[in-house]
Formats: sequence, C-alpha cells, structure tokens
Amino acid sequence: MNKKDIANIRKQFKLDNHLMQIRDIFNVYVKKESGEIYHQVSQPFQMLEQEPQELFLANFKKVLTGTLDAKLFELKFQRDVEDSAQSILFEGLQADTSDDWNESMLEIVGKMFANTVYEFDTVVTFIRCEYRKVTKKRSAESEVGGDDEVYSNEFILCSLNKIDQPKRALLFDYIEKEFKSYNVVDPIINLESPLSGFLFPAFNDNAADVNHILYYTGKVNQPDFTFIGDVLNCEDIITAQEDKDGFELILKEVIGDEVDSRVISSVYEEIDKVVQEYEESEDKEESEAPKLDYRDIERILTVSGVENVDTAKVEHAFKSVIADETHEFKASNLVPKSIKISTRLADVTINPKDLKNVKYITYEGKRCLLLEVDEEVVVEGFRLEANTL
Repeated sequence: MNKKDIANIRKQFKLDNHLMQIRDIFNVYVKKESGEIYHQVSQPFQMLEQEPQELFLANFKKVLTGTLDAKLFELKFQRDVEDSAQSILFEGLQADTSDDWNESMLEIVGKMFANTVYEFDTVVTFIRCEYRKVTKKRSAESEVGGDDEVYSNEFILCSLNKIDQPKRALLFDYIEKEFKSYNVVDPIINLESPLSGFLFPAFNDNAADVNHILYYTGKVNQPDFTFIGDVLNCEDIITAQEDKDGFELILKEVIGDEVDSRVISSVYEEIDKVVQEYEESEDKEESEAPKLDYRDIERILTVSGVENVDTAKVEHAFKSVIADETHEFKASNLVPKSIKISTRLADVTINPKDLKNVKYITYEGKRCLLLEVDEEVVVEGFRLEANTL
C-alpha cells in the first residue's frame, strides 16, 4: 500500500459515511500479567451512541496514521505456518454469523497474549467494514459514474489500546458551591495512543491483497517484532531508520570518515532526483517505489564526485554492513528531512540540498562554520555588518 491508498481509507472514518460501512465492532478486555479475558462484547457499530462512535472512529484513524516504514509497515505473510493469522483473518472476514466472526477474532487475541505480558490491562478492538471507492466522478452528461461505479472491498481493522487508571482530582460543585474531591474508579481506555494495530487485507491498485497486511506500531521506528512474527506470522522487516543507518555505514566504508560538504550534498540530491522522478511519474500508482542496490549506489557516488569508486569497493562495503547481499534500499528512506549541525555555541538545522552551502574552515587558527547566504542577516531587528575575510 502506498500513502495515497492509506489516506483514502483513513479519511472515510466519519459518521454516516456510505463509502465506509462499519458492520461489527468487537471489544475484548484483557487483564494484565495473566492475559485472561475479563470481558468481551460484540455488537453492530451503529448500535453505539454517537459519542462512542466518534471516539472509536478517531482511534481507527490513528491506526492508519504515520510514515511508511516508520509507523506503518506493509508486511508479507510467511508461508506454510500452522494456524496462521492469515487464514484466521480470512475466515473471520468471510464469516456469515457474528459467532463465527467473534471466534476468529478471539483466536487472534489468543495469539497476542500467548507470549506477551503487559503491565497494564488492555482492550483489543476489531471492526469488520466494507470500503467503497468511487471509480470516477459522475459527469453531468452521463447517467453512469460516481456512486454507480465503485470498487468494493471488505477488511478487518484491529486496535490494541492501553487501559489507564483514573487520577484523583479536585472539582468545584456549582450547585453546592464548594470544592470536592473527584474519585473515579472506572478505568479509561486510552484511545489517543494505540499500542499497535493492523488492517487486513492490504490494498494495492484498488484490489484486496490477502498475502499482505498493514501493521501499525505506536512508537516510531520501533515495531514489535514479536507481534510481527508470532502474532501476525509475517516476514521480518527493516525500518526506515535501519535502512538509513545502514546506508550511512556503507558511505563511510567507501568514502571514509571525512567528506566535503558538496559531495554529501550531491549524494542526497541524486537520491532525491530518483524519488522525485517517481513521484511525478504518470504510472506511479502501478509501479513500485524506487529502490537502490549496490550498482545504483556506485553510480550515485561516482556522479557526486567521490574519488576511486568501483564496483568491487562498493560491493565489499555492502557485504560488510548488510547481511543480505541482495538488499535494496528504499530511496525515500535515505534522504533526511533536515540535517542538524551541533556545536557548543549553536545548533544549525538546514535542508540536505543546502549542505553544499556550508563549509568547515580554519580562520586565524580557529575552526569556523561558514554559511553561504543570499540575503541580509537580521538579528533582533538589526542588520548584521558584512565583513570580508
């Protein structure tokens, strides 16, 4: 799934939306440490009052919010796994009765808490939905199009949420006109920050892909690998941060520890060109996001001005850093959004493409950071005087 696919589904989670029909909601309350189910309730989503519906809808949006490969990951199911999550979820999706749907979801809950112990109570929420996407807008001249032509797919979305214990508070009673202690004993479901979740199946080119699942982690670049492997039975993944860190280690192996700012800036510019060409391509929806192997990295380093670069050197660096020789870096993971240069005196944050305008020099025996700017510098309303070195 690409970010556009995910955004299209996320924005449909709103009240009384005929393009997103949430049929069933199943909540399972699980006790901490023991992992025992304390309570479970299944009902049609429309049977809930409006306020709980709105709270749940906001929570479901969060499960589909975040950067790909950092908080959202498209996972591939492992093959030949006994009692696999893929088969359980597929059966649940096809279930004709609520009892069959509940039974399948309870199997997933069982897998969640088989090897994981939480220090707090949790609630696992499942919904079964039908998602419709309009194929094209209705034209004024034609009687077809718009809602007459839609892609229709069903999916399951799961959210795992923490139970927070209420805090003691002081309140003011307007009727009695006095301050009182406010003690609430009912636990609170934290719908603001889901711990994890998933959407099954994934969607590609407006079609359901039952061989993949979209996984959500509550912490950036910190997926739960136990959840991915033991619960969802999916293959291993590499986060965006791991991809970036591995790429930087390969650069150090090839270039060395010291590098001219213009060279590293050029490297980022070349990678960004690859990303932008993909973003602007007409067949973007049908093609896979660009990836770079060691041959691509060799080309980028060569055109960026790195000396003495050859295939053997880059391939050796690849093998010394990445266990999988066939690994390809996702281009969009490699260009930082900003670069921070930290010194004792100040921190400077710049765009990667502007790194070429930064020079590290020695002036009168002192180390200096030289920034090339094309406008006047104003500090507290005063224009700084320009001096010539």
